[in-house]
Amino acid sequence: MMVTVTQQPMKPEVWRSLALSDAEFSKIVELLGREPTIVELGMFGSMWSEHCGYKHSRPLFPLLPTEADYVVQGPGENAGAIDIGGGLAAVFKVESHNHPSAVEPHQGAATGVGGIVRDIFTMGARPVAILDSLRFGPLDVERNRYLFTNVVAGVGDYGNSLGIPNVGGEVFFDPSFSGNPLVNAMCVGIVPIDELMRARASGTGNVVMIVGAETGRDGLHGATFASVEDPHASHRGVVQVGNPFLEKLLLEACLELLQGDDVVAMQDLGAAGLTSSAVECAARGTAGIEIDVSLVPRREPCLAPFEVMLSESQERMLLVVLPEGVDRVTEVVSRWGLKSARIGTVTETGHVVIREGDVIVCDVPARYFTDECPTYVRPAEEDPTVVAARSRDFGDLPDIDPELVAEVTLGLLGSANIGSRRSVYERYDSTIMTNTVVGPGRGDAAVLRIKGQERGLVVSLDCNSRYCWLDPYAGAQLAVAEALRNVSCAGGRPLAITNCLNFRSPEKPAGSFQLSRAVAGMADACRALGVVVVSGNVSLYNESGNEAIFPTPTIGCVGVIDDVTRHAGLVWSAGDVVLLIGDGPPTLGGSEYLAHAHGETIGAPPMLDLAAEGRVQSAVRGLIASGLVRTAHDVSLGGLAIALAEMAITSAIGIRLDPVDVSSRRDTYWFGERSGSIIIACEPERLSDVTAQLELDSIPWARLGVASGDAIAFSPMDSLDLSAARSRWESALLFDRQSGG
Repeated sequence: MMVTVTQQPMKPEVWRSLALSDAEFSKIVELLGREPTIVELGMFGSMWSEHCGYKHSRPLFPLLPTEADYVVQGPGENAGAIDIGGGLAAVFKVESHNHPSAVEPHQGAATGVGGIVRDIFTMGARPVAILDSLRFGPLDVERNRYLFTNVVAGVGDYGNSLGIPNVGGEVFFDPSFSGNPLVNAMCVGIVPIDELMRARASGTGNVVMIVGAETGRDGLHGATFASVEDPHASHRGVVQVGNPFLEKLLLEACLELLQGDDVVAMQDLGAAGLTSSAVECAARGTAGIEIDVSLVPRREPCLAPFEVMLSESQERMLLVVLPEGVDRVTEVVSRWGLKSARIGTVTETGHVVIREGDVIVCDVPARYFTDECPTYVRPAEEDPTVVAARSRDFGDLPDIDPELVAEVTLGLLGSANIGSRRSVYERYDSTIMTNTVVGPGRGDAAVLRIKGQERGLVVSLDCNSRYCWLDPYAGAQLAVAEALRNVSCAGGRPLAITNCLNFRSPEKPAGSFQLSRAVAGMADACRALGVVVVSGNVSLYNESGNEAIFPTPTIGCVGVIDDVTRHAGLVWSAGDVVLLIGDGPPTLGGSEYLAHAHGETIGAPPMLDLAAEGRVQSAVRGLIASGLVRTAHDVSLGGLAIALAEMAITSAIGIRLDPVDVSSRRDTYWFGERSGSIIIACEPERLSDVTAQLELDSIPWARLGVASGDAIAFSPMDSLDLSAARSRWESALLFDRQSGG
């Protein structure tokens, strides 16, 4: 006979330590009609955390467009999926591992990669690409360099061991990230549409199994830890420890299992471990689930039910299996050298019941953990400091001399935010699986072939955090536009995005303002540019002491290219004519130039005309698809001079620029940042066809010069030697490999 455990009344310190407020504890008591057990309280603490329950962000989600005829799976599952033709779907998502990486950067970053990869193959898709978006404080601070080198090592060590190429991403540095680095990982997979798996428990009497690694104490309270301020106040025990070689076995075992009909649902054990996987499977399937924690394989024999349910030990998967399929699942998992165990059943009660042998330690309706999770709309008010910074006039700053454009360009090429990322991406294997057509450093987005088809995928991951701090609405729109623009510059047709919303505490008026305005900006940009949001993640409370991060809504975009052989990159050829298309006006507001040369983050971000942006992107895609253009690069961080320098360095061919009559500030023309502007290059004999097509599409264009020589010749009297430019650019992020980097 089973009995429910009883206990003495709880002290407030118990629920507060689990990131639950007094009001939330009272609501739990009201829902249950009694005080919760300690296991129930721990489960509520995790499921009602911001990381799992999206208490402050969920009210904003209805703003986002999520439906289109090519959407196979929208938000609400482990990842989103879109139809890419040929009976296949691309499955993708981006997630954060910020707080763990602040405490233990190598394992934090490594397990971030492991977690996002599991989100993809739990849906039956084989992962084909990883991208990462990283942010740190200035590298002249020892701790920031320690975080940087070890995060990069963690990302590389895990992804390389799995055999999944890391094909793109970004790295950004600003003092606001000194206390809270951002580690966002994106994964893309491919699956036949009719083999897509969902994590929805169904079928009363079906068996619940756990497969993969044994359960330990690592990762306890990880979800609640990521939902409070000041990660440094916590302890290292919250950081999961990863084993990528075991995850590789788990990946192959799960994909083999999904070839049959025995598995009806699959859910990885990520944040909140067995708690979230069991609750989410039950809630999505409107079913009940019963688990006996004494049957869960353990690394340590003396784990309490609380620890088993909340452990975030890595490389584990929850399966719902037909009774007649248990033997096959056990055999397959064993053949791959992994553990498996029957730990429960699907029920018709709608309750999540957890027991240890004959003792029930949790009996709660699944919807209490999900549907009853409280949501909050906090007072929102823009920080007056930001208003003042955005309103600052930089007109009184000195302009550059006419013959110093090359010198300023050289200085910017050596800055941490513009310099080559080679020292980062060379730590990653970008070509394994032999699908990478355009990889890191060769284009604005990665291009991947789909074996057996002409079409391919184009993927990017972007955000400018400075813009979002100065104006979160405009900054989020600019992030969406840039992610799509980069896909278009490679020749891809953007279809959908995934997002990771990295913000400060939403309980403060400034944080609430930033979050709500950024989501609104993202939604409006997606609608105007014709893409939908199919997945995402939220990471709030990224602040410590008085220092909050710049708001960073990281945008991952996935598009399709119909003929993978007709793509574009950064490389031009000698004699190519170089054009600027689009007429987005340059501005120094929020620019890298102002931050680097004057130490200022001021002014309004670049103006964005969404209709014009869409036309320019469509035009460049058309030129690439027709074969007229094979070189395209957007004008973004660092402005026109830096975009040209990046193309010249990558091509190992300079450029002789046509004379320019700069009617306003020279620094604005050369280093002002823009939206809706793309540099293209074409062979001279194709120039008339290119310009005719641009005029037919009503796209403004201007000739910039001709690719030639071994220098970037801004004028006859102002030239930057290409070897000097390359040397400065490639040394910007060099770091000591002996220190773990």
